[in-house]
Amino acid sequence: MKGLLLRLSALDADAATAVRVIAHFEALMSAGSDAVSLVRSTAGLAQCAAGLERTGGRRVRFGPGGAALPGEPERVSGSAFFGDTDSGPGGRVWLERPGAPGPFDELVLEWMAIAARMLDGRRRAAEPPHAADPALVELVLSEREAVEDRARALRLLGLVPELPLRVVAVALAGAGPAGAPPSPGSGPGAGPAPDIGVETVALLGRSGLPGSVRIARVGPLGAVLVQRPDGDPASPAEELRAAAGARPAGPDAPGRSAGRAVRSVRAGVGGLTEALDAGVSWQQARVALRFAAAGRPEEAVTDHDDLGPVALLAEIPAERLRARPEVRALAELAAGEGGGTGIAALAAFCRTGSLRQAAAELHLHHSSVAARLAHVEETLGWRLRDPRDRFRAHLALYAWRLSGTE
Repeated sequence: MKGLLLRLSALDADAATAVRVIAHFEALMSAGSDAVSLVRSTAGLAQCAAGLERTGGRRVRFGPGGAALPGEPERVSGSAFFGDTDSGPGGRVWLERPGAPGPFDELVLEWMAIAARMLDGRRRAAEPPHAADPALVELVLSEREAVEDRARALRLLGLVPELPLRVVAVALAGAGPAGAPPSPGSGPGAGPAPDIGVETVALLGRSGLPGSVRIARVGPLGAVLVQRPDGDPASPAEELRAAAGARPAGPDAPGRSAGRAVRSVRAGVGGLTEALDAGVSWQQARVALRFAAAGRPEEAVTDHDDLGPVALLAEIPAERLRARPEVRALAELAAGEGGGTGIAALAAFCRTGSLRQAAAELHLHHSSVAARLAHVEETLGWRLRDPRDRFRAHLALYAWRLSGTE
């Protein structure tokens, strides 16, 4: 390519420039660059702002100096579409030249669209989760370290400082609310104690999350950095719930042994934040984790975004929650004979608001669920068909779960 450029530059400067443009994008595609690298390098090549936006996705814009640009473009001097394909929904690329389009803008846009379409085909392939250096992950999650140090740590982890991410906190299922029954595999003779790092890698491996996933152990928790392709804001909660409900395929798979249920985990998903503010998402993930309950996938993974103002309950000290009569009553119910099944029925009914939907979720006949709810009503003095009592019951369940965690 160098030799061709030298020969062309001696004959025709325009031809040499055209080849240089093509070589630029071919190098980007060969290197497996992401959308951020594509837009930033195109802006530098064209010496004007450039942008990319996928259908229903996040907009990415960079100036010629390499700085990310927020908001919508003020003036688009030229654009190109990369249409819907089997590998992605397509989208648009553009240049934002203040004056008239440059002589090679059309070629730049054509090849930028080609590169974007190729990236679109790659971005949906799930990258295996990587076990990361815990020191780097802790540096990213710290709010005390300098921004420059956090940005460097993100790059060393293979993440993009300019794209948003979410943090997921993972804990072993046995660390549940006070009075809750122990999780499977936690009793005597259950075998070696599980390792949260191994369990977190197994959970994320089953989830098949697209994008960059970095896992490390931080204290007693698994910390997971999830950066979706091109900053896609979608929460990973649904994929994690599906993975939490999955079971290893064979008798020799990790976590499975004769006569013992598969160990499970609980997870809290933090909100979407800028990568340099990952500490905020980490705090939210730990709050969401306190609301997660061992057992069914629907409750084993809690998304902080879904909690809304209920998340404020986590600010109440655990001892004050334990002092509430409703929380004490739930703890006594859970500790009694058949208490675990009653709690499960109550949680499913509060979540769905329907006896039949609760029964379908629990894979039970609706009459069995009705009998369990009747026992709960008799024990706690609630009338669950009354919306006010059901609201109180739901809040009491949240408070009971929080009362066993700090």
